[in-house]
Amino acid sequence: MRIVFIGQAPFGRDCLQALIDQGEKIVGVLTIPDKPDQKTPNPVKELALERGIPLLQPPRLKDQEAIAWVADLQPDLLVLAYVTQFVPKAMIDLATHGGINFHPSLLPKYRGGSAMNWAVIAGEKETGVTIHQIDEGVDTGPVILQERVPIDPDDSVKTLYFGKIYPLGVKLVAEAVRLIREGKARPVPQDESQASFQPVIKEEHVGLDWSQPTPKLYNLIRGSDPTPGAWAVFRGEKLKIWEAMPWEGGGTPGEVLDVRDDGFVVATGDGALLVKRVQFTGTGKIPAAEWARSQGLRAGDKLEPGRAELPFNLP
Repeated sequence: MRIVFIGQAPFGRDCLQALIDQGEKIVGVLTIPDKPDQKTPNPVKELALERGIPLLQPPRLKDQEAIAWVADLQPDLLVLAYVTQFVPKAMIDLATHGGINFHPSLLPKYRGGSAMNWAVIAGEKETGVTIHQIDEGVDTGPVILQERVPIDPDDSVKTLYFGKIYPLGVKLVAEAVRLIREGKARPVPQDESQASFQPVIKEEHVGLDWSQPTPKLYNLIRGSDPTPGAWAVFRGEKLKIWEAMPWEGGGTPGEVLDVRDDGFVVATGDGALLVKRVQFTGTGKIPAAEWARSQGLRAGDKLEPGRAELPFNLP
């Protein structure tokens, strides 16, 4: 098959490498444009150039230049790996077998660009990887492959992605291409009655309301790492909390109960959290104990809640 690969980031590079290692015929690569102040190379671009694969870096996939470029390549299949733009129908229709996409959830649940974040925040015990055909919808096409992975109690989005979703995604992208090439793929339509969609996660979604139960706050913190970071307010300024764990104790929600060598304890609606890593005005991500010392934090001090606005319901 003649494959046009569309992707970015290290994940995209590793998927492209897996297809090359599998002996697939990559006739062209589309990736994002270089930024004027870019300090690190584009991994997908680097590999395409290294392998002598035709490369295009269009600002938008819907640009006529990109569509015409793909048309000239006469592809049988488009393969998407870490793509944040819509692929226009005019481009999909150019490929004999259309296109396939990697998505980090058990579709049809958690469609959208922050699937892993919302699954962790919702307290899910498992998620997975889906390889599906692309159409004009958002993650709505028929499923070709799907595998589950556990979400462990101490997983953040970071550990979930790099430890589980990433390697499985690379494997399944290559496997799906092989099945299509061999005529063995059996796409299954998604069950729309089970579908859910959430928007790309933003800071405005992940303010910490200390009156909430400990598990809910804990899930919000780990579901916001490595981005955008759950937050509260201290002395009128935003305090991001990157790492915490459930803790014994209780008091007025938001009250600092204890300052320790490994962080500080904050009361929740039904218990407490030990805060272990934070970020404040003028700091990077630092140990919470170090920040507490710099602020002279003491038991009895108060963290004000961050305002959270969720214009949707989680599954």
